[in-house]
Amino acid sequence: MPNFCAAPNCTRKSTQSDLAFFRFPRDPARCQRWVENCRRADLEDKTPDQLNKHYRLCAKHFETSMICRSSPYRTVLRDNAVPTIFDLTSHLNNPHSRHRKRIKELSEDEIRTLKQQKIDEAFERKQATQESNENNEQNTVSEEGGEEQEEKAVPLTPEERENKDYLKSLFEILILMGKQNIPLDGHNVDELPEGIFASDNFQALLEYRINGGDEVLRKRFEMTAVNLEYCSKTQQKQMLEICENCVREETLREVRDSHFFSIVTDEVVDIAGEEHLPVLVRFVDDSHNLREEFIGFLPYEADPEILAVKFHATITEKWGLNMEYCRGQAYIVSSGFASKMKVSPQLLVELDNTISALFQDNDEKGNELKKICRSQWTGRHDTFEVLVDLLQALVLCLDTVSSDLSVRWNNFIVGRAFVLSNALTDFDFIVTIVIMKNVLSFTRAFGRNLQGQTSDVFFAAGSLTAVLHSLNEVMENIEVYHEFWFEEATNLATKLDVQIKLPGKFRRAQQGNFDPDMTSENYYKEILSVPTVEHIIQELKDIFSEKHLKALKCLSLVPSVMGQLKFNTSEEHHADMFKNDLPNPDTLSAELHCWRIKWKHRGKDIELPATIYEALHLPDIKFFPNVYALLKVLCLLPVMKVENEKYGIGRKRLKAYLKNTLTGQRSSNLALLNINFDIKHDLDLMVDTYIKLYPDKLEFQDCIPSNNSEVTDDA
Repeated sequence: MPNFCAAPNCTRKSTQSDLAFFRFPRDPARCQRWVENCRRADLEDKTPDQLNKHYRLCAKHFETSMICRSSPYRTVLRDNAVPTIFDLTSHLNNPHSRHRKRIKELSEDEIRTLKQQKIDEAFERKQATQESNENNEQNTVSEEGGEEQEEKAVPLTPEERENKDYLKSLFEILILMGKQNIPLDGHNVDELPEGIFASDNFQALLEYRINGGDEVLRKRFEMTAVNLEYCSKTQQKQMLEICENCVREETLREVRDSHFFSIVTDEVVDIAGEEHLPVLVRFVDDSHNLREEFIGFLPYEADPEILAVKFHATITEKWGLNMEYCRGQAYIVSSGFASKMKVSPQLLVELDNTISALFQDNDEKGNELKKICRSQWTGRHDTFEVLVDLLQALVLCLDTVSSDLSVRWNNFIVGRAFVLSNALTDFDFIVTIVIMKNVLSFTRAFGRNLQGQTSDVFFAAGSLTAVLHSLNEVMENIEVYHEFWFEEATNLATKLDVQIKLPGKFRRAQQGNFDPDMTSENYYKEILSVPTVEHIIQELKDIFSEKHLKALKCLSLVPSVMGQLKFNTSEEHHADMFKNDLPNPDTLSAELHCWRIKWKHRGKDIELPATIYEALHLPDIKFFPNVYALLKVLCLLPVMKVENEKYGIGRKRLKAYLKNTLTGQRSSNLALLNINFDIKHDLDLMVDTYIKLYPDKLEFQDCIPSNNSEVTDDA
């Protein structure tokens, strides 16, 4: 949605202007001065919060000394900035117009007061200027060698304007390539016959645009040989980094305005041969919606300490987020099978036929497994249980494919089927999935509830003690439990005609010192069952610390949870950990009491809000500022799901990009543009940033390699 300027007689909006737009300040005194200077009577009865949320002024109404650039991508006002430049007369030229932003007529006393105020402000500015001049005389050059005062804008020369238009065309093409997921490179050199030249995709789009009538580009390249690159790889990379930073900054600006956020990383992915860590950020926007947005890739480091240092530096120094406002971090790490095979409809039909043959006496179970096979079952809470049930059918299906001598399957599929069949019929694998299935059965309900509704998460937090008690009981009686688990594994192995034996690598390691009393059952107990149970117990304790559980117990603020507890709750005790995040911590107890009374004595036709999302969107939530702040922080916890799906599309788009893009064609820069294709971008800002960062690249000849030399990256 575009931002409109609230000033009288100003029709600028963000979609038609390159100017920055600024919110009304929340500070009551300064906000009042903004309203007075605007001379709009309809704004006088609005609160600073309402003005901050719904109204903006464009940069044209501020003196240049009031505006500063905190970075190449961000324009901000000084802390004491007040708008002073307004057109209060142009509407008089058309007295019949119905201007929606009516100007307040001032009385003589108000005019005198306003004049005196302007005289005082001018005097203050004069004093400030004198002090600044005195300081400048003592320190003529700043630490970076540049003057502190901003220079007045100088009109562009025709050559400078032409150069900016040229750069804007290049940026437009790069943004198009990112949004449409077009890789920079075109044909592989190895794919082309000797002596044949083919331009890459970037150059091809440049040529297409020139042929389509872009006179700026035509003028630039009309004398250039057709087999030359229009833009070096180094320049492309520099421009892509600026595109990425500008688009990312749009999201980060909203995160900073929201104050509190959480960081979530997804599984490590391969970007053009290098491992990267996808980073997403969670925050509540101005419309009270919890959003999860993708903000970039971080080069992966195997050393956790090095990774942590680089991760923190990127988040704080490069992306400008203050970790003091970070209220949650989650690192999603999982591993897949070492060998995979792409599932085709023909393979699914073969698996269906195998399942039907195996479960002909139990059609209900067979149909359930067929349905599961067509879902994302590897992400379910009962993944290992499903795998144990499916294992025999999977092995028989793979054996059928790998031994088929007809032309139904190509050699690649036959080879992959053979490899996978051998992996699945290894006793090591069979005993592992059976033990994992049984151990994780104790946490299955707990994990499912954590990904359920708000009330499920609240009660799951209270059930952790029982889960840990059950696992500790298993650990104390591991001999008995392992005996049952190993028996189940051996029965499954027998069905698959798999020999039950100790792993060959273990026997070879003994080198003649093999203990005859070491049985397969004892070996897998010590090497697998005991470590697995111990690891899960420790992980539950580490992930769900006392502070984490205390935070989750604050979910009793959600009215539906409050109702299930018969309104007998004590959020004050648990909310203590968020005391510094509250706007009015001294009134928390009284406010929580009013919150409980409101819902306990509600009307019969009023339903209790069941989620944080519903509670945050209540019309009267503004009368409970502490409750709002608590709910806002709670929904940021990574364990809470994004309740409105349209605001959690960052992860889905990331998965879609990775799925639809070949590994060798992936680009961290283009990925951000593709995943965040709906974020607005400012081409003029990108051009100005490029000119500022790379002033030595402006000459056209720097972008074109010589006819007889290779294209090399500039230093």
